Amino acid sequence: MIIKSYLAEQNIKIIKNKYILFYGENLGLKNEFKKKIKNDFSNYETLNYYQDEVIKNENLLLSEISNTSLFSTEKIIFLNEVSDKILKTVQTCEDIDPDQRIILFAENLDRRSKLRNYFEKSKNFAAIACYQDNRINISNIIREKLKGFEGLNTDIVNLIIDNCKLDRVKLLNELDKIGSFFKEKKLNIKDIEDLLNLTTSNDFNALKDAAFLGNRKATNKLLSETILETEKNVLYLNIINQNLNKIDQLNKIESKDSVEKKVELLKPPIFWKDKENFINQVKRWDNRKLKKIKNETYNYEIKIKSNSVLDKNILLKKLIIDICKCANS
Repeated sequence: MIIKSYLAEQNIKIIKNKYILFYGENLGLKNEFKKKIKNDFSNYETLNYYQDEVIKNENLLLSEISNTSLFSTEKIIFLNEVSDKILKTVQTCEDIDPDQRIILFAENLDRRSKLRNYFEKSKNFAAIACYQDNRINISNIIREKLKGFEGLNTDIVNLIIDNCKLDRVKLLNELDKIGSFFKEKKLNIKDIEDLLNLTTSNDFNALKDAAFLGNRKATNKLLSETILETEKNVLYLNIINQNLNKIDQLNKIESKDSVEKKVELLKPPIFWKDKENFINQVKRWDNRKLKKIKNETYNYEIKIKSNSVLDKNILLKKLIIDICKCANS
């Protein structure tokens, strides 16, 4: 059975099925569904497992379904990061105990997926696609979450949309910050920009773009001008990794189309103001270069999280310089 995600968002209790599959690239939406299920079925015992755990221990899921707690006879079992590999296990458990609910979460599953097809065609199972949000969805979420706040206007909504880049996980985190900060204050753009660190992020994005383009002159200039705040090193690293992953995602698109056309296929999409920069970066980065810098970012992350003696800003600057060198290699 196929259920539209917007209907489930409006009322999670319309899903009567005991086995539900949420799949797609929208992690934020999947997290919201998990939260709604926990809240609306608070009398259930909840358990969390990953596919690898279940496959390694064939009796694990069967055991959990068969065994009942002294305090609760009903369970919700969340199975995370699933793929077609879990299908046989699910089929084995299907008729054992109707009191238990099995909720599966997967990345994007194409139409050939056996797991997706099984859940879509079965009357007893439900499949819900969680596709990437668009500007309209994100705008509606912002207006709903900030409903009742004085000063909300289109400029503020667009500022928040541009900042979160259609990423619902980031959006909800930002809205929580805004909601707390402006609890008894009128919304205004200046304070929101400061609260969301937009100036700092934009400055670092300019530095990051120059390095990925291999622009030595601009990279050196921005390195001397950009204020790098030590406590935001993890944020800076995430910005670099997001860029690497986006380039990697585009390189994996099997198409003879031009880079410009491939960019249109990316989800979440590249913001229109960033497209030209991103396209120019992609043309400089092949899989060999990506692999090299991904290894460096991994090592950098280990160092900044494990060694408080190291000057983390020096390490970050070295990483930026290495990215610039690699772009020109």
